[in-house]
Amino acid sequence: MVIEELREHIKGYLRINPRSIAPDYRAIEEQECDGYTRSLICYPGSENDEIPAYLLIPNGEGVFPAVQIHHQHNGERHLGKSEVCGLAGNPLQAFGVELVKKGLIVLAPDSICFEDRRPNMKGIIPDEKNDFIQHYNEMCYRILRGSTLMKKVIDDANIGFNLLKNHRKVDKHRIGVLGHSYGGNTVIFQMALNEEIAFGCSSGAACSYKQKMQAGTGIEMAEVIPGFYPKYDIPDLIKCIAPRHMLLVSATEDRYSIDADDVEVQAREVFIQLNAADKLVHQRYNGGHPLTKERFENIINWVLQVVNKI
Repeated sequence: MVIEELREHIKGYLRINPRSIAPDYRAIEEQECDGYTRSLICYPGSENDEIPAYLLIPNGEGVFPAVQIHHQHNGERHLGKSEVCGLAGNPLQAFGVELVKKGLIVLAPDSICFEDRRPNMKGIIPDEKNDFIQHYNEMCYRILRGSTLMKKVIDDANIGFNLLKNHRKVDKHRIGVLGHSYGGNTVIFQMALNEEIAFGCSSGAACSYKQKMQAGTGIEMAEVIPGFYPKYDIPDLIKCIAPRHMLLVSATEDRYSIDADDVEVQAREVFIQLNAADKLVHQRYNGGHPLTKERFENIINWVLQVVNKI
């Protein structure tokens, strides 16, 4: 099966809704920071809901390359966009601050069920019991309706991409996606199914369904897609990214990227066929799932190298 057909089959299976219209967004507040402006914005989601996000814009006229950053999970549903922007949580998740200071426009949205998109609690205050239940319900209710949480996550992500693509200060040919763990899962699905995205980095997420089930590894709720595995697996999604720039970051003791070497090998065949072997990069480290300073800095450097190539 050629890549275009594979991509369309997976899009059809998930019923991903391709949208090219830029969403209208409203600015709620704006903060002048060191070398950039941070705006808290809100725009319509795919189900007539609202998506809060931070939009970081470097000082200057532009146009600028841009990146949509999908936050991690880490069992901390009270953290989303704020962690990406260095306002809470782990500093090694604050990719937004580093990249905007390097001249990229950054969009950091809350994914459904996180931070300000929790029905039980807004802001960065944890509500552990109810945080879990509301997330679990969002998955279950969609499955009962014949849909999936992944469809919602990717439809929302693509709306954010369209916001960037149509922003007057963004170079629409140099827009990428980046994320770790849950965010890395989102990157793999979104980039595979949206061929307009120029580059992507998925950290701590390149692990096949086959490996997870054999090892007894938990499946993140958005990845629970009924009937998906007999037809497709994560290497198929990575194949759909070819021939664009893709960085996989994995670690030897990370159960969420434990078979990333095999995922890479399977996907690389397609990159080679498309004369793009150098565009699939896999950085494998000793250690576990959490990001380290070395990984964080190498991801930033890779993004900067890629946007200067495109």
